[in-house]
Amino acid sequence: MTITAIRHRLISYLADPDDNKVKAVFTLLEKEIDEKQLFVLSDEQLQILDKERELHVGGQSKSYNRNEARQIIKGERA
Repeated sequence: MTITAIRHRLISYLADPDDNKVKAVFTLLEKEIDEKQLFVLSDEQLQILDKERELHVGGQSKSYNRNEARQIIKGERA
């Protein structure tokens, strides 16, 4: 079964008005959902991002699109 098919089945399952089904699935995933919401940048990290953005916007740093970055990572581009 493809991921898309699984998603559609889960959406259909959760759309059922039975609250117990929704609570059961949430209970299974609650820890993972909470952990993903804990991603918070520190003040220092935010300052670094702000500085990097200013350099980018000011044309003082080189930026790459997703395809260029993949090529560099794979060693297909210098």
